[in-house]
Amino acid sequence: MKEKAPHIAGGLLGLAFVVFGLNHFFNFIPMGDPPPEGSPPALFFGAIAPTGYLTFVKVIEIAGGVLVAIPKTRNFGLLALGPVVINILAFNIFLTKGAGLMQPPVILVSVLSAYLLWCGRKQFLGLLN
Repeated sequence: MKEKAPHIAGGLLGLAFVVFGLNHFFNFIPMGDPPPEGSPPALFFGAIAPTGYLTFVKVIEIAGGVLVAIPKTRNFGLLALGPVVINILAFNIFLTKGAGLMQPPVILVSVLSAYLLWCGRKQFLGLLN
């Protein structure tokens, strides 16, 4: 089971990023109520949505999700998704004042990313030499 766990985690993480990335383009998951007008999350999305920046991030999410799901390219996918995961955490810590940290997608993405990073730590440590 030990050697299968990273494959399962990679598949789940890849699936999460591909599904949520594609949802930006096809809107098949209802997003719920928008944040209150004038709130930091509303201002943040008001700044990045019309500029196309959010679309760029979603393309990176889809590509990174596919790469993470494939064992041979998993570490490259983690390198692409690392900044996205950090930004998800930063958004939920700073802009929602921690209110969004306990949402299942945030927990799932954070835990799976940390686990896969831990599993590939020897290869990532080679980048520091």
